[in-house]
Amino acid sequence: MSEIKDSSAKAEESRTEKDWKEAKAAFDNLKSTKPRPPKPQNAVTIAVSSRTLFSMVWERKVFKEEGVEKYVAHHMDHEDEPLKPGAAFPFVKALMNVNSRLRELYPDSEELFDIVLMTNNHAQVGVRLINSINHYDLAIERFCMTGGQSPIGYLKAYMTNLYLSTDSKKVKEAIEEGIAAATMFLPEKEIALSDTQLKVAFDGDAVLFSDESEIIVKQHGLDALFEHEKQFENKPLAQGPLKCFLEALGKLQRKFYAKNERLNCPIRTYLVTARSAASSGARVLKTLRSWGLEIDEALFLAGAPKGPLLLKIRPHIFFDDQMFHIEGAKEMGTISAHVPYGIGQKYNKSKLIEQPEQPAKKESPKKI
Repeated sequence: MSEIKDSSAKAEESRTEKDWKEAKAAFDNLKSTKPRPPKPQNAVTIAVSSRTLFSMVWERKVFKEEGVEKYVAHHMDHEDEPLKPGAAFPFVKALMNVNSRLRELYPDSEELFDIVLMTNNHAQVGVRLINSINHYDLAIERFCMTGGQSPIGYLKAYMTNLYLSTDSKKVKEAIEEGIAAATMFLPEKEIALSDTQLKVAFDGDAVLFSDESEIIVKQHGLDALFEHEKQFENKPLAQGPLKCFLEALGKLQRKFYAKNERLNCPIRTYLVTARSAASSGARVLKTLRSWGLEIDEALFLAGAPKGPLLLKIRPHIFFDDQMFHIEGAKEMGTISAHVPYGIGQKYNKSKLIEQPEQPAKKESPKKI
């Protein structure tokens, strides 16, 4: 039986490889000026929603006030007018720059970023989205337009490494499916970002790591956390929802290091954590080491606000699980992405958010 399964798997792999070669040849025959998308199995796939990539505030207003038919008609009437850039736009441009550098060093490599537009928009809206993508010369060839249905079920089929949306409900669904995801927010003011280096900043607990330590803080206080972290300093923390994305970034960074480009690497990663270095920082760094991962800069703030440090870093995206850190970053011009994971979702600035009371269950009548 196992021999039959192995044979079937090999046949399927052979068909997939044949299909990919045919698709590659068809794309090459188009003589497109845009680079060919990488093979999904080898790529780091970033799925972005249309409202994350482009600003669609007015269009959203039309949808809410006048309904889906007027919304689709509005896009069709304005399909030659490019949409304005949204929160993920600078991040996508930075991904494209990394790909350009990788292609210079590895002309035949498929280990690149692949950007997918993942949207529940109607296919007729796709014309305006395509025109907008071409207007800005974005390298986005793969689309998923689900006509009002949630696109979350397609994320694994597209081999997604990171999903970015403005819809927190969909983001939660993606995380529950085991896919790194975050809800993006536009900053309250615009600041200049690097054109040559992708900068990604991560919070630690409940983002790269599990919420184990945050549970202790919330339930027992900081002193209990310091004691716990000292006791378990040499035991790696469990992984959080964004660990795999940091891993994917590290894989691409090492390709630059292999070409002696460490000091000129177009990817730079940051850990920006509210932890105290002396009291609880060693376990974090040892955890990263145990995973075989590097972080370029580690900033331990011991409870100080993150906004001023992020203004200095100017990341293309900053991931955090707590909305008050997101709000502080937004105020100072940082493009932020909320990771709705862990015990922190039940709290606001260390205060427990009141949960709605569950209706009491009615007792079923006893049988006589």
